[in-house]
Amino acid sequence: MFSRIARPTLCIANRSLTTTSQNNAKVAVLGASGGIGQPLSLLLKNSPLVGELSLFDIAHTPGVAADLSHIETRAHVTGYMGPDQLNAALKGCDVVVIPAGVPRKPGMTRDDLFNTNATIVATLADAVARNCPEAMICIIANPVNSTIPITSEVMKKYGVYNPNRVFGVTTLDIVRANAFVAELKGLDPARVNVPVIGGHAGKTIIPLISQATPKVEFPADQLSALTARIQDAGTEVVKAKAGAGSATLSMAYAGARFTFSVLDAMNGKEGVVECAYVRSEETECKYFSTPLLLGKHGIEKNLGLGKLSAFEENLVADAIGELKGSIKKGEDFVANMK
Repeated sequence: MFSRIARPTLCIANRSLTTTSQNNAKVAVLGASGGIGQPLSLLLKNSPLVGELSLFDIAHTPGVAADLSHIETRAHVTGYMGPDQLNAALKGCDVVVIPAGVPRKPGMTRDDLFNTNATIVATLADAVARNCPEAMICIIANPVNSTIPITSEVMKKYGVYNPNRVFGVTTLDIVRANAFVAELKGLDPARVNVPVIGGHAGKTIIPLISQATPKVEFPADQLSALTARIQDAGTEVVKAKAGAGSATLSMAYAGARFTFSVLDAMNGKEGVVECAYVRSEETECKYFSTPLLLGKHGIEKNLGLGKLSAFEENLVADAIGELKGSIKKGEDFVANMK
């Protein structure tokens, strides 16, 4: 059991969090002391793809860094704490992962987090634009449907926006879809792949069960219930934790999976595909999640929506209005920043 944890890689078909290639990438985790940040940092420390791990938060980071630095893997860990050390944390980073922000509590939607998390993400994006503008930026902080437009608009203000390098991490939706489909069909979840498109909140989460591999079919009522469970899975965890937080461990796994895919592609691995919420021309929304072919410089090709079932077409139509509103809310936030 431990051997699988000790030397992980990621490919879509065989999804242990491992990779055989070596690299010396410098990866920053902004929000490294939080419920997602700590397990995410642990998974990144465990990867041979990471040469330097730069951990930033407003509190407790030196302790987290000291703890992780005792692990017998090659990544060198440094902790940075407080606004005065943010610039230093970002110098020379190749990838920046941002789980920072407040978590949901029972009764809250992801959008309820907007005011607090929008300010946090805008501040961090500003620092990225000034210190490592060419880094791959992976945003976990919710509401992702708005925080990606926020990040993009801040980068534009500095003239350093590259849409191929700014990602909203929706991977947890794919991870959940894979797990739930595998559970219902008695399959090995490591061999299931369900694309999930749209956004990362409620009805904007659109699992494409018709495009799943291996091919699976469900009666209409079961398909509807499965889709609803995937869309509401975050709330399922928030309720189960009863005020003690939101999805942190599964999100850390999903964030690590996406980061490893980005690093693998930067390292020259071919055929790396992940879904993510990005600047897009695939629908009438400026930002939309679809499967992406990743390369050395970020998005190599947007693979689009593919062939949708009638049920999935209706889900897309139902999501557009909410997505447009969330995108505008993020853009307006940056336009009105002092």
